[in-house]
Amino acid sequence: MVSATLSYASLYYFAKGLTILDVDNSHMEVLVDVGGRPGWDCRGFCSFCYFKGVDKVEPFGCRRCMPFKKGCDYCSREVIDIRPGFMPLEQAVFEVAQKSALSKPERIIISGEADLSCYPHLLELVKRVSQDSIPICLDYTSGKGFTRGDEAEDLIDAGVRRVSFSIFSTNLELRRKHVKDRHPEAVMSNFRTFCEGCDTYGMIVLLPGINDGPELEKTCHDLEEMGAKGLMLMSFANTREQGLVFGNEPVMPEINPFTVEDIKRISTQISERYDMRVIGTPLWDPHTGAPFSLASHKVELSKLPQVEKSATLITSSVAYPLLSMIFQELGDKVNVVPVKKEIGNLITLEDFEALDLNSIKERVIIPGMVLAHDKEIRKALRRDGENRLVFRGPDNLSVESERSIYMTLPQVLEREIEAFSGLIEEINDLGI
Repeated sequence: MVSATLSYASLYYFAKGLTILDVDNSHMEVLVDVGGRPGWDCRGFCSFCYFKGVDKVEPFGCRRCMPFKKGCDYCSREVIDIRPGFMPLEQAVFEVAQKSALSKPERIIISGEADLSCYPHLLELVKRVSQDSIPICLDYTSGKGFTRGDEAEDLIDAGVRRVSFSIFSTNLELRRKHVKDRHPEAVMSNFRTFCEGCDTYGMIVLLPGINDGPELEKTCHDLEEMGAKGLMLMSFANTREQGLVFGNEPVMPEINPFTVEDIKRISTQISERYDMRVIGTPLWDPHTGAPFSLASHKVELSKLPQVEKSATLITSSVAYPLLSMIFQELGDKVNVVPVKKEIGNLITLEDFEALDLNSIKERVIIPGMVLAHDKEIRKALRRDGENRLVFRGPDNLSVESERSIYMTLPQVLEREIEAFSGLIEEINDLGI
């Protein structure tokens, strides 16, 4: 049972993901989401954009829905980012001030559903919330809003200290074609400046035959030469099982995406050849073993509570091998059952309806943020006549590799021990 983040590269390049926990709860973080519409507020859809081709979407239902009604503001609007556009500057500043009222944050993270470089007030927002003392992290940009080539210098001077930058490739023609970048020279100039002036992490959505192989090697060489701190290699979603739940699959009919194991293999190879921190997402951080580092650090399992009750955990196909391995080490009271969907938070009603119920126990715990209404989930899991009780589990169970790139192994293990302890306590309270 594990959920997947719905903000994968700010949901602009949603590929595949697992769960997300804050980077470091020993430091107070403030997050402000300036919104924006994918595609519309980032100067056009990339060829591989998760939201390309999304039309009207009926609400799926979710944990926030009322028991008697399917559909709430979250699953009707926020999941597919139906917003009027970017947040006004004064509203963004007010949100930061409100969240910082009790304590000065140690860092402020600015994110958005669209490309941050296209946010017209980005520099002013950074200046006003940093106040020359608080480090600013830009959670996602592809740089398409940069047109002059010198914008990064002003942002660094204003307080930006970390950037997640979707580079795709340092081949300017590939950026023009697939990122729809109208000013790739200016973008690369800014990327180099970010690398020189702050912690910069490149992101690459890997498309077989396009930006892999020799193209990937050249991009990695360029990033290391520029001084990039790390690189996230991201898989590409092109089917419903991979996470396209809005009826827009396939995004690129001609592409057969890399598998999760392919991404793990490639990221391991790249990590061994370059000095910068390299991770593959959704599954693999070669440095920490995240997500589910506990599966390879079994001595840490002794820190978890004892499993006293019986239950079934339903999870995604990506999380299943590691999650089942962990619970096998904890005894035989809990069994783990996968659905075909690779992403826990994007499990929908059809996934429950397709499950073989023979191995499903009387108590069932599902990922907390699955996109289905509780009433319909219960009906799907009782269609064989068994009166099963179904509970939503924690929203967060592990640290996805996309976030573990900022963390050490002890930090990852600490988070997982905390999350698994919470899950086991839920099992002991609700199981039989």
